[in-house]
Order: sequence, then structure tokens, then C-alpha cells
Amino acid sequence: MGFLRPLNPPIRRWDGQRVWIVGASSGIGAALARALAARGAWVALSARRREALEDIAAACGGEALVEPMDVTCPEDFERVRERLLAAWGRLDLVVFNAGTYRPLRAGELTPQAIRDTLHTNLLGIMDGVAAVVPLFTRQGRGGVALVGSVAGYGGLPKATVYGPGKAALINFAETLYLDLAPAGVSVFLVNPGFVATPLTAQNDFTMPALMTPEAAAEAMLAGFARGDFEIHFPRRFTMVLKLLRLLPRRLYFALIHRLTGL
Repeated sequence: MGFLRPLNPPIRRWDGQRVWIVGASSGIGAALARALAARGAWVALSARRREALEDIAAACGGEALVEPMDVTCPEDFERVRERLLAAWGRLDLVVFNAGTYRPLRAGELTPQAIRDTLHTNLLGIMDGVAAVVPLFTRQGRGGVALVGSVAGYGGLPKATVYGPGKAALINFAETLYLDLAPAGVSVFLVNPGFVATPLTAQNDFTMPALMTPEAAAEAMLAGFARGDFEIHFPRRFTMVLKLLRLLPRRLYFALIHRLTGL
């Protein structure tokens, strides 16, 4: 039946797939690069730090392309896109994993902190999508994967800027799907819970269901293989947050205070 079909064409074989990972220098992006390279994918790695990217490329067997860039510079997306097309002839999947995180309470907001976070986590991703969508629609195939966060499901303490940016990214992915799926272009929304990365190392509270980057990468690959639109993990944690959103606001706020202690 039509409503039981996967929302995206499942990706089960990676041999020869051309995958560009934006935000590949550490954490989930680096782990995903290694996992894809081990499965035969052609991988391109982008982030600001060339040295870190070269280390990841070496861990991928030395075959990965290293393309440093800054997601806050829209022209960088176009430059790297053209370099990859010249090298590969096509792109099959772009994973937008770049992001930054700074724990902030309401009284700690500053204009600069707001703009620094949103420029990287939202505007930069939107610029990147704008750079590759015309290519994919011309090809009539390909896909984009946007790495959001469960922080986008609802308000959480210390996520005063980070959470709204991720909520907007969720809405952006949903809107992209409506436009791109009829054109044969896949859209994947990845919403991780807590993953042990340099960014989450800033947290001064216990992180429930904390995952390794390698486990997160495997969860992403499993979601691609199912053709999911939303890939969220670990489910024992993400499903709780989804259920909390169904509660009346008064109960939601009380439970969040109790669960976080904040």
C-alpha cells in the first residue's frame, strides 16, 4: 500500500556512491565518513580545519577527498561543489552535519552569541542546500541529509539559541521534502539525542542515553537503508521526548524541570 512505502528510496548499497559530508572533522561526521568509506562509498570531507580532515581521510584509507570550507561563507559551497563535480562527475548525497553549540540560559543571551549559532546551524545549512538542490533536480536523483537534534522537538534548558535553530531546521527539512520528493530527490532529517562529541563535552549535567559517534553513524546508515524521512536515535530517549510534546504545556514544563533539574 502506498502509505506504507518508505518516504525516500532506501540506500542499502554504498559502493561507488558519491557522498559529501559537511562537518566531517570530528564526532558524528567523522564516524560517518569512516563507516561509509568502509562500505565502498566515495567520500568528500569538509570543515574548517584541514589538518583534522586529513586525519579523517587517512582513517578512511586515504581515498577521501579533503575540501576545507566555512559554512558561513555561501560561496564556499559553490566552490567545493564544482570541485567535486570535476573530480566525480556527480553527487549522490550531501550530509549537512556542521554545527556549533553553546549552552545559554535566557539571561546569557547576546546578539553575537545568537548570530554565531544561527549562522552556522541554520543559515549555513540553508545556503548549502541552495547550492546543491538545482544539481539534484537536474539529475532527477540524489539526496540531502540535514543533521538536526532532539533539542528542536521542544524547549529545553540551556538551549535558548541552539534549540530554536534546530526547530527551524526540522521545519526546513519538512518543507524541502514537500518540494523535492516529487522531483526524485531524497530528504533525510537526522535528529540525534546525546552523542559524545567535543560539543556535548561542554554540558555540566548527566546526559541520558549517551551514544558514541560510531553508534550514531550506524543508526544513520540504518535509517538510510530503511528510506526513513526522520532518522532519530536512540529511540528509547527520542520517543520519550516525542511523547512529552503531546502533553499540555503545564505538564510539559513541570516534567522538563524535574527531568533536567534545571
